[in-house]
Amino acid sequence: MNFNLKEAIEVLKRTPQTLDYFLSGLSDSWLQADEGEGTWNAAEVIDHLIECEKTNFIPRIEAILQEGGPHRFPPFDRFAHITNKTDEPFHIRVLEFKNLRAANLEKLQSLVDSEDHFERTGIHPEFGEVKLRELLSTWVVHDLTHISQITRIMAKHYEQDIGHWRQYIRFFNN
Repeated sequence: MNFNLKEAIEVLKRTPQTLDYFLSGLSDSWLQADEGEGTWNAAEVIDHLIECEKTNFIPRIEAILQEGGPHRFPPFDRFAHITNKTDEPFHIRVLEFKNLRAANLEKLQSLVDSEDHFERTGIHPEFGEVKLRELLSTWVVHDLTHISQITRIMAKHYEQDIGHWRQYIRFFNN
């Protein structure tokens, strides 16, 4: 097993700053680019991450750590950010993500004070019994896959414009 809480927090702490630095100040053509119908753009990924900070990881961690478990996870709608779109400017949404993540990491560190907690379980609506270690690892991988998703979307935004160099960009040839 590779999971280490300190290492996990290193990534979780950096995700908001990484996305802020990478995306803030970009034109809407970058932020609104997507991969076609039914896919998300960079702005929608940020909205999804905000929703996760509000209703996904910390509530599920709390369910696992609640006495008398294992407890069922509270519901989480992966698409709530689509049905509940916001008109907030992008920089405000990124700031919200940064603030929520900082508060959640503080809460995480106050909730998980022992490695014994990593083996405690909760009940996921699809997977059944899952361990806290698995949930925390998923949080990190979730961040990394969405960072990757954003860079993929942005690369594809110029895919048709790179001409012959396309053959050297492995990303487009897989």
